[in-house]
Parts: sequence; structure tokens; C-alpha cells
Amino acid sequence: MPDAMLSTVTGIYDVLNSMAVLARAVPDLPQTPPFTAEVVTETETRVKVVSGLSLSGRPASEVQRTNIIIAPSLMPASLSWEKGRHEELVRWIRRMHEQGSVLVSACTGLLLLGETGLFDGRQATLHPQLLEICRQTYPEIDLRPEHVLVTDGAREQFVSSGGATTWHDLVLYLITRYTSAAAAVEMARFFALKAHDEGQALYSVFVPPFDHGDAMVRDAQHWLARHLACETPVEAVVAHSGMAPRTFKRRFRAATGFSPMGYVQRLRVEEAKRCLERTRDPVEEIGARVGYVDPAFFRRLFKRVTMVSPAVYRQQMKLPDPYRHRQ
Repeated sequence: MPDAMLSTVTGIYDVLNSMAVLARAVPDLPQTPPFTAEVVTETETRVKVVSGLSLSGRPASEVQRTNIIIAPSLMPASLSWEKGRHEELVRWIRRMHEQGSVLVSACTGLLLLGETGLFDGRQATLHPQLLEICRQTYPEIDLRPEHVLVTDGAREQFVSSGGATTWHDLVLYLITRYTSAAAAVEMARFFALKAHDEGQALYSVFVPPFDHGDAMVRDAQHWLARHLACETPVEAVVAHSGMAPRTFKRRFRAATGFSPMGYVQRLRVEEAKRCLERTRDPVEEIGARVGYVDPAFFRRLFKRVTMVSPAVYRQQMKLPDPYRHRQ
């Protein structure tokens, strides 16, 4: 599809199809090729994808049966999804599933598969930053964005993975499911594939909602962003609003989906994440900077939100220093 991301398509394609070649040299791989991966297009035999490069494939109408359908990561225009653009492809996916095909989405491939209606009432995951778009488009899907990989159905016939490079987790799952864990380990070693055991909360970004239409709450949100380290933020913002505490808290939750304190905590953790990524300041100092003088409480809160400790977060998100030429 024109919205497809090339890296997910070719990455999964290369790993699955290379098992036949590597079986001659790598131990624990099945001698009979377990997968024959094929690129399938919507209608044309050649499609220019979102990056501008082209891929050749077989039109879906020519494929009468398949064990697995993998919808790759998609990057639709304006990061929004317009239903009804791929009716022919959606009908084909439904028909293949009726014949027994397992439906697999890599990241935002869920936006396409969701249009079949087959994921309604099912658990699934995708990139955390596309969560709201998917939730608004397909409210019937039970989204679990904290998970890297989600399976559902009595035969695990519905599979989804999270952010774009979690196709690593997805392809290792498929190899384990259809061959063996030992084969998955060998393929992970050969391709340096990484399982994201830490989950996706690590990569989530808190984006405060401002489009709720409540001007009083919006003003309170801006005030909280400017007074992040305030010792008693909820009491202070209520006083700033001039409203009764109970009324303020009710309107704030109705507009943002968060209690005032829960909202403050998410703002503070997000700022702490930026400090951990961009500075080498001690964790205790960063905690105090965002309003937590008790380092133990800060660590517990940070882990509750991100699923990892501040130290682990810094280690995971730290990029290596650029290589420098030695004189």
C-alpha cells in the first residue's frame, strides 16, 4: 500500500525467507523451509510506498489462500486514518481469514486490519503515539499499548505488535510458533534482533489534551506546566482557578481524563524523562527539580508510569557518543 513503511515489509520478508538459506549453516534451523514470505499489493504489481521507494508484488486478487497475512507498519498522511480507501483489500483479508488465515499487524498495520471488523472486541497493540487515532477510529478494539506483542483468539489467530521496530518481537514470535524457540534464538543471534522485554511504556510520550473545549481547564493546564515543581500543585492551581476544589476536580477530569494530581504526575515524569535523556544529572537532583524531594517516592512513581526505574530508562534511551577520529 502507498502508506506502507518499507523497513517493516523488507525486514520481516528477509528474516522469514532467509531461514531456507541459513539452514545449511546455522544449527537448530529446520531443514525444510518453514516460511515462504511474499509481498502482496493492493491492485498494481508495483507500488511506491511512503518513503518514495517502490516495491513489486503480486496483487491480492491473485492470492487464493495463505496461512498468514501481515499488515506492515503504515504512515498515513497527517497521521490520521480515513476508512473506506481500501475496500477491495479489506474484503480480501476477510475472505482469507474465513479460510483460516492468521491476521497479524505490525504496529500501525492495525489501522488496516481494524477496518475488517475482525478485531472488534479483541485485544491488540500498536505504537503508543497512534493510540488515540486508533481508539477514535475503532473504539471496539481493546487496545493494550503498554504491551509489545498481543495475541487473541482461541487459536491465537489475531496477533499485533507495537512500535515500528517491534517487528523484531513479531518475527521471533512467528518463528517460535511455527518452528521452535531454538530456531528463534538462532535467528535473533544472526540478525541481532532485539526483543523489547521492557514493554512500550518506556517509549510512550505524554501529550496533554487541549482540544476539550474547557477554557478554564486549559488555563489550569498551562499554569501547571509553568509551575511544575510547586510544592502543593493541586491546591495552588485550584486557588488560581478561583473555583471550589470539588468543582474544579470534576471539570478537570471530565476535560482531560485525569485527576489533577494524576495529570501533574504525568507532566513531572515526562519532564524527568527529558532530563534523564539529555543530561547526566543525578536521579535525586532530577526528581527534586520536577517537584519530588523524596528520591524513593520519585523512583516508585517513575517506575509505575514507565515500567522501568530512572536508571534503567537513562540506560535504555541513552545514545552512544558519536565516534570521533583519533588524531
